[in-house]
Amino acid sequence: MEPQLKHDRAREIKEFRETKAGVKGLVDSGMVRIPRMFVHDEKVLAEYPTNNNLLVPLIHLKDLQYGDHQRKEIVDQIRGALETWGFFQLINHGIPISKLDKLLECQKQFHEQPTEVKSELYSHDPKQSVKFFTTSSLDGNQPTDWRDTFSFRFPEDILDPHGLPTICREAVVSYMECLLKLEDTLSGLFSEALGLNRDYLSRNGWLKGGRFACHYYPTCPEPHLTLGARQHSDPSFLTILLQEDVGGLQLLHQNQWVDVPPTKGALVVNAGDFMQLISNDKFKSVKHRVLAKSDVPRLSAGCFFNRSSKPIGPLKELLSDTNPPIYREIHLSEYYTDYTSKWTHGTRLIDRFRI
Repeated sequence: MEPQLKHDRAREIKEFRETKAGVKGLVDSGMVRIPRMFVHDEKVLAEYPTNNNLLVPLIHLKDLQYGDHQRKEIVDQIRGALETWGFFQLINHGIPISKLDKLLECQKQFHEQPTEVKSELYSHDPKQSVKFFTTSSLDGNQPTDWRDTFSFRFPEDILDPHGLPTICREAVVSYMECLLKLEDTLSGLFSEALGLNRDYLSRNGWLKGGRFACHYYPTCPEPHLTLGARQHSDPSFLTILLQEDVGGLQLLHQNQWVDVPPTKGALVVNAGDFMQLISNDKFKSVKHRVLAKSDVPRLSAGCFFNRSSKPIGPLKELLSDTNPPIYREIHLSEYYTDYTSKWTHGTRLIDRFRI
């Protein structure tokens, strides 16, 4: 029997990055076995069962304009969803389906361009505002996710379109204009769901600015060995996600994986770690993952609102003798340092900051 060669992960990652072709480049090369760096532990993949009988809450915004009673019902639904699930799907949100479809189509066109075109933006430099890259889990010893990403930052909710690729610039700008209006609406609803004044979160700038990511999950010849996105919770206050009609997104609820089925015209909304922190565990930041697919590629576009230049901690308005702070104040830079260097499977980074 021939001796088994030791896996040189660092070399494999280096060679992969030098191609600047991403995961799709592997697929286009015709390979039939995925590289070792993408293989996840089979015990991790089978850690929790899947329950297909549970449904993620679905919330309509169409009645929001009709008065205080309808608004209170929507606020109550959001509060219940974020306290119990951490997730909900949102429909009648005011963004035309044509804009959603156009964004996904242009996103697909970007990722399916020849490598020599999109590789001009290929980078893993955290300081680069607009870039194309393969998941950041390339760093460290964690398995790499089967996913390519095009992303950009929009500080203070200001989007500079000039740095965006021309192939998707118009669609992205049009969608973001609508999304930032929706952000203002949700900011008010979330404030009320926390029992605060309607303008509380927006007045304090909790949701202003963040990062937008267009994810592309290529077809995978061995989907049972990897994940499109590993189990994680979001490093954000709020995430708004558009997914196309290919399933794969799952959230962890009561120690079971629950599918978040694609719903035409819907946006997936979830609380991130920072929302759980400032709400003192009232709203839950829930772990989720994306399954790899063998038949068709998957697209999603996520907007992660995460701006705050000041320390964050449990909101004083929510604290009392019976509800003392669970977390200490932190700077987001401290969180992100741990997120990129100390994350391991099964851990929650937010737990590192518990008192």
